Amino acid sequence: MANTENSFLELDDFGNLEWLAHQVVEGFITGLHKSPFHGFSVEFAEHRLYNVGDSVKNVDWKLFARSDKLFVKRFEEETNLRCQILIDCSSSMYYPEKGLNKFKFSALAAAALINLLKRQRDAFGLTLFAETIEVHTQAKSTLSHQKYILNELEQHIKLNSDSKKTNIVENLHLIAEQIHKRSLVVIFSDLLENSLSQNSSEELFEALQHLKYNKHEVIIFNVNELKHELNFDFENRPYHFIDKETNEQIKLNPVQYKEVYLERMDNFKKEFDLKCAQYKIELVNASIEEGFYPVLNAWLIKRNRMV
Repeated sequence: MANTENSFLELDDFGNLEWLAHQVVEGFITGLHKSPFHGFSVEFAEHRLYNVGDSVKNVDWKLFARSDKLFVKRFEEETNLRCQILIDCSSSMYYPEKGLNKFKFSALAAAALINLLKRQRDAFGLTLFAETIEVHTQAKSTLSHQKYILNELEQHIKLNSDSKKTNIVENLHLIAEQIHKRSLVVIFSDLLENSLSQNSSEELFEALQHLKYNKHEVIIFNVNELKHELNFDFENRPYHFIDKETNEQIKLNPVQYKEVYLERMDNFKKEFDLKCAQYKIELVNASIEEGFYPVLNAWLIKRNRMV
């Protein structure tokens, strides 16, 4: 991870989301110069990869000389991608309480994606959901629309989110009918509502199938915190656990339950991975400790398969 991105992981003040997103994207693009994606980094707003059957008169030969890859010039009348970004804003997404929590991570990752979408003249929309849909915009590509979305994200970063549950299943069904057909749907969620319940997991995939039935491409960023949520790494002493969404409380020594916890989480992960592969849904594990570049890289690969 680049040093510039490490500094974001320590920030408590996310007041200027547009500037932070710009810094993340610039660092990401700089890294692309040294990667197999060289050529997308500064030219992708005006180009797409050459496909067999494309007219050679639209090939950018100057770019070919620099990148050794064939790109075709894109024109304003070409239909661009529509991308709907969905972010879970339930209480569990505001963990940990200090520093970079899962919602802040998702909001900044989404802002960075919007920065890339804007550069590519793609349309972008935002949906924030918990028990109900709290914010929903149609996909547009204007500067004013971008600023409106960033303002909504900044406002939700500042919210006190205690006792706010999630209903991802019902909301996905609603969103599937509201957005433009053949969109790219990007979901940021910790999926905690579904990780320990067989019925919830099955209902979630019914909702995801609804999106696929409506010809949407789907990529899920499973946002998590590595040390405690995934590895259940606690000291050998009693702890007082409070569920942020229900306020249920329990006192226990986590070391005594670690094996069971890890086994159930592992079973959920394996089943979820398998079903996502079955339904051709991209699933990316996005730990907040690993930073934003894996998210942007996975999105870029997905997008360029679609154009």
